[in-house]
Amino acid sequence: MDRRIALKNMGLALGYTVATPTIISLMQSCKQDSGPVWTPVFFSPEEGAVIMQLADLILPKTDTPSATEVGVHTFLDRYMKEVSESEEQALMKLGIGNFMEKAMADSGKQVGDTLTTEELEPVLAGALKKREIDEEAKIYETLMTYNEAVAQGQQAELDGDVSRFAFANQFRDAVIWSYKTSEYVGEEVLAYLPVPGEYIGCADLAELTGGKAWSIS
Repeated sequence: MDRRIALKNMGLALGYTVATPTIISLMQSCKQDSGPVWTPVFFSPEEGAVIMQLADLILPKTDTPSATEVGVHTFLDRYMKEVSESEEQALMKLGIGNFMEKAMADSGKQVGDTLTTEELEPVLAGALKKREIDEEAKIYETLMTYNEAVAQGQQAELDGDVSRFAFANQFRDAVIWSYKTSEYVGEEVLAYLPVPGEYIGCADLAELTGGKAWSIS
C-alpha cells in the first residue's frame, strides 16, 4: 500500500495520546536533536543505532522524508524517557534487547550497532507476520499477565518470540504516530488548517481535503 494512503487512513496508534504541552515541547526540542550526531537518553547507543534503522524500515524515504529525516527516532527516545510509564519502558527495553539478540544470533554478529538493515528486516518481518487468531489471542493474554505482574512489582518473564512481537508492534505504532505528529507531515502531507474555519459536518473528505486526513499538529 502507498505510504501516503496508509498514513491518512490510520488514526492515532493504540496506547498513545493526543498532543499535550509535554509532548509538544518534546517535539520542539527534538528538532535540535535530529542532526548527524545523536546521543539517546532512553536507549543505549547500540539500541539507538538499531532504532534508527528500524524506523526507516517501517517508513522509508519515498516522495516524503523517511522517519529519521523528520526526527522520529529522537522524539521516541525522549518520549520513552520522559512520558511513558515504567511498565511501558520495561517492555520496550525487554523487547529491543530480545530483538537485537535474535538479529545478532541470525547474522553471527556480536555487536548490535554493526547490524545492517538487511539483517534487521527479516527479524522485524517475522515479529510482525500475520498470525492465527487463536495464537494472537494467547500472545495478548500472555502480555496482559506479564504487565499485571510488573505493575504489582513482581518478577515476570516473557518468551523471546512474544517479546519481539510486543516490541515490533509497539514500535511500529509509535513510529507511525510520531511521524504523523511531526511538523513536516502535519503541514505538508496531511490536510493542514492552522486557523479552523467553518465546520461542515456532512461532506465527502475527497471534496474537502482531496482525500487527505486532517492534520493533528
